[in-house]
Amino acid sequence: MSARLENARWQLNENGILWEIGSDPRLPHNDQLEMSGRSVSAIVRYGVNEAGELLLVRQVVWPMLRTIPNNTHASLTHEYPEEAIPRVKANGRFLSAERPQQVIFDGLLEIESETGEGLTVRRRLFPASESPALLETVTITNATDNPVILEAEPSEYSSRGRGTGGIYAMEVCVDATGPVELKPGESVEFHVSYVGRKWSERLEAPDHQQEEHKRREQVEALRGKLRFESPEPVLGRMFEFAKLRASESLFRTKYGLLHSPGGGHYYAAVWTNDQIEYAAPFFAYLGDRPAIEASLNAFRLYMPFMGPDNVPIPSSVISEGIDIWEGAGDRGDAAMYAYGASKFALATGSREIAEELWPAIAWCLNYCRSRLTTEGVVASDSDELEGRFPTGGANLSTSALAYGGFHYASALARELGMREEADAAAKSADDLREAIEAYFGAEVEGFRTYRYYAGNEVLRSWIGLPLSLGITERKDGTIAAMLSPRLWTEDGLATEAGDTVFWDRSTLYGLRALFVAGETEKALDKLSAYSKRRLLGDHVPYAVEAYPEGNQRHLSAESALYGRIVTEGLFGISPTGLASFSCAPRLPEGWPSMALSGIQAFGRSFDLKVSRSGEGTVLLTVTADGREKTYFLRDGEAAEVRFEL
Repeated sequence: MSARLENARWQLNENGILWEIGSDPRLPHNDQLEMSGRSVSAIVRYGVNEAGELLLVRQVVWPMLRTIPNNTHASLTHEYPEEAIPRVKANGRFLSAERPQQVIFDGLLEIESETGEGLTVRRRLFPASESPALLETVTITNATDNPVILEAEPSEYSSRGRGTGGIYAMEVCVDATGPVELKPGESVEFHVSYVGRKWSERLEAPDHQQEEHKRREQVEALRGKLRFESPEPVLGRMFEFAKLRASESLFRTKYGLLHSPGGGHYYAAVWTNDQIEYAAPFFAYLGDRPAIEASLNAFRLYMPFMGPDNVPIPSSVISEGIDIWEGAGDRGDAAMYAYGASKFALATGSREIAEELWPAIAWCLNYCRSRLTTEGVVASDSDELEGRFPTGGANLSTSALAYGGFHYASALARELGMREEADAAAKSADDLREAIEAYFGAEVEGFRTYRYYAGNEVLRSWIGLPLSLGITERKDGTIAAMLSPRLWTEDGLATEAGDTVFWDRSTLYGLRALFVAGETEKALDKLSAYSKRRLLGDHVPYAVEAYPEGNQRHLSAESALYGRIVTEGLFGISPTGLASFSCAPRLPEGWPSMALSGIQAFGRSFDLKVSRSGEGTVLLTVTADGREKTYFLRDGEAAEVRFEL
């Protein structure tokens, strides 16, 4: 299967995406993507230079080889120079430059090139599952009419570094042996490992075939979980890759499995926004056990900082759980925690998890109450962008997330039999909703929407956040502002109107908000354009962090936010209990049906299918435990689904 879209550099193939370089007139071009295993992450830059030759740079990160000072960014990192890469001889002479013909990404990166000698070189790169190594399998095929003697030179490359674990070695290991004769049409394969280790330790050489099997098994297993089906294959493929990027960035630290953003800088650490607010509520539906374990570890890392003195929790717990970062002050971290933990606990359907997390959630709710201003909104020093843009003394993001925390915590407390706490959280949510309208509600640049803070007169991207939480008082004006040329760009929402800076996280929230608010056709149009750009454009295949900062790094939690556009936007899933949820599906006009299968939430596996029933109505079919239940819904109506406990 392949599908070519107009103006797209890449196209869909059977299980991934394909770049046909020979038919691409827009050269030179290069790109980069990140792939992660439990002990390694690799950012691989690849492409074609001005001479039509292969450009391939391997930057490898070892999160648990900590450098000095052991701060947020202290993961051992090494970019392997050209001289580290084993060279190959054909008939006694080094091969001429490889000229790439196509690139495939399907969870592994594969580059196929030709050489001036008439040979085909295929390079396949992927991270080891547990070993601290980036692996590369090189297959050379004799496409000539004559025999060729091939020989891969051994590599003696080794570089040294120092860190908290002593001396580190960054090495290249090659398993090629002696010259081999290739007859026409025959192939030979050798393997290269880019390894990082403590100098005092010895590692077993990775089994490339076994490791490739594990990587493909991981990709295939994720493909089978939380399956999204729709008439738009680009959305389906982007969703598949989002599941992979979100869940592969798990690292086996001293503390246990930790989910981390990645991007060359953020490893073996957790943040209240990336891991708790963004990723955990998605993992609750994915059914990937390691991701659930990592989310629980993230929640637990913050609990020791929730004391009687009401000091803000740190923004990040770093360095494998032994240190903290709180350089931006209080970013609304307690609101992020309360919101993410409450949604996660409800959606897992586990009373054990709910009871473990409840004291931390309750602490965060009380902290938010303690930060209420005289106007009734929640004060904080900054927000998720940590002061990069003005936030005033109280910002819309912190208060909106606190509202979400109170709302979902109320349902959680009720499930745990704590009626008084449930009623108190519900009242706090209602009061805060009114305060958000009174304090942040404003006319900004001619739109009846929200100011981001007192005195703010320029549109900001996070105005869609209240909509994503069901706060609809300013729905029409907010949607008009979001979709206006002042905010919406070809890369989604500008962080501030009139600026070129963008952060995908607010765009992903905004796209979800459009679906939640019922603007299905506008939302689908923007989601399709965004997905085509991120999946098949010039920088693929994931949601990104930001630009110009970080040069659009493939941080993992942004992919979780993309996944939540499907679960919480298109399908409108919102937990109401440990075994119940509301479902307000938004079936686009041109779609006869859509489905979300293999959902692992609310204590069971179940499927959702939405099909057109008649004008203005849809049929929702919920399949669980071998039984079906159907709901006929008017546009925008929600079904209240409850499973038997």
